[in-house]
Amino acid sequence: MAITLGPNQYGKAEVRLVTVRRDGPVHHLKDLTVSTSLRGELAATHLTGDNAGVLATDTQKNTVYAFAKEAPVGEIEDFGLRLARHFTGTQGNITGARVKIDEHGWDRIAVGGEPHDHAFSRSGDERRTTAVTIRDGRAWVVSGIDGLTLLKSTGSEFHGYPRDQYTTLPETDDRILATAVTARWRYQGEDVDWAESHREVRRLMLETFATKHSLSLQQTLYAMGESVLEAREEVAEVRLSLPNKHHFLVDLSPFGLKNDNEVFYAADRPYGLIEGTILRDDAEDPGPAWDLH
Repeated sequence: MAITLGPNQYGKAEVRLVTVRRDGPVHHLKDLTVSTSLRGELAATHLTGDNAGVLATDTQKNTVYAFAKEAPVGEIEDFGLRLARHFTGTQGNITGARVKIDEHGWDRIAVGGEPHDHAFSRSGDERRTTAVTIRDGRAWVVSGIDGLTLLKSTGSEFHGYPRDQYTTLPETDDRILATAVTARWRYQGEDVDWAESHREVRRLMLETFATKHSLSLQQTLYAMGESVLEAREEVAEVRLSLPNKHHFLVDLSPFGLKNDNEVFYAADRPYGLIEGTILRDDAEDPGPAWDLH
């Protein structure tokens, strides 16, 4: 039996990073999880323990901290590009880099109706994300959102699906539609106002969710991605993962009460997971943009 080492070897590190910008009385907070994944000629360390080509996790970690000090972190896409280019440009053995960043949001605490200069509260589960890939000097950027929970209390139907002896779900023309959005979108090029683009992509998806009369979560998913591609030329592709967070009517008839679509049981299991990709016909080749996603 022949045993060989596969073609893809990676060295990874994950760092929690919090920075406070103190260039005035109003402080600015950045709370990030940074994951670096470096690809290179690493066969020797796997086969013989020769670590000459290995960039230690300690070095990767300290590079992240040093870069955060040497220049403001700024937008996470820019920070990821700076890190990835450093690793591929200074380490001869590293042929590719992937830097993934999650940004954890904080809001300023209101005091007397005004935002406090240096006190914050966590803004929930939503995270802004990016994944920057550098290979052979070229960059790919995929940004997104995790943990954005949405709900609308009407404007959603579900009917016309096949029924058999195992089907118990009643058809409905008025239901709660709820989901937790995981969204990723691939950019074309780097000449992008990252903050403005992220803000607008998020706005478009939320407004579409709210206003699209939905006959299925699948239809809503497509409409959300379509709205982004129609309005944002810098985005080549949108991938969405939407769990259907079911809200079932509670049977109140044993208590002599009528439930007019008002009282629900919010179930965490089971749920349907709806996923899809919306892509421009003329989109650039994705290259390694989606590798390891």
